[in-house]
Amino acid sequence: MQNYLADSELMASRHHSYPRFRTNLEDSVRAKQVYPEPNSVLYKSMIIPGWGQVVNKQAWKVPIIYGLLGGLTWYTIDLTKRYHDYQAAFYNLNNDDLKFGRTPPELAGQNGESLKFTRDKLRNRRDLMYVVIGLAYALNIVDAYVYAHMRSFDVSDDLSLRTTMKPELLGEGHPGMTLSVALFKKNKQDKIYEYE
Repeated sequence: MQNYLADSELMASRHHSYPRFRTNLEDSVRAKQVYPEPNSVLYKSMIIPGWGQVVNKQAWKVPIIYGLLGGLTWYTIDLTKRYHDYQAAFYNLNNDDLKFGRTPPELAGQNGESLKFTRDKLRNRRDLMYVVIGLAYALNIVDAYVYAHMRSFDVSDDLSLRTTMKPELLGEGHPGMTLSVALFKKNKQDKIYEYE
């Protein structure tokens, strides 16, 4: 009878320890996160703006990216339409063939110098907006790529930095200084990175 009780207690302890073991295993698997490959994130962000941010779990940036690209595109289209209107009005002052279309009614009667000045200003702004759209697209790519690289770095509060300076002799006996910077975890004092 005592063996039976001892066996049942052993079974009960095993039964109770199994879920704890499984929970610890699940916790350790969750603690070791698998991060996406930075090059993969780069290419995904090149193909579809914002895809890299979604892969990096920064989906909140996607509306900002599309708002920025959409707003810049809308402004560029508006500048292009206005540029074509001023171009047609300026061309039609001296020509009758309507090569660039009819003069818009709001621009009829303006002098040539103001039409030419505004046309050139609109063209320059439009061309600048093409560059700004390209930069915004590149910023989307760089943001996703850099975050994919930096995502695995430890930025917790238990990090500390230790710097040391010591005198040293350089080539040909000239005096100099050496600066060492070491990054440590506060709790374990394990050296993470040292730069000299």
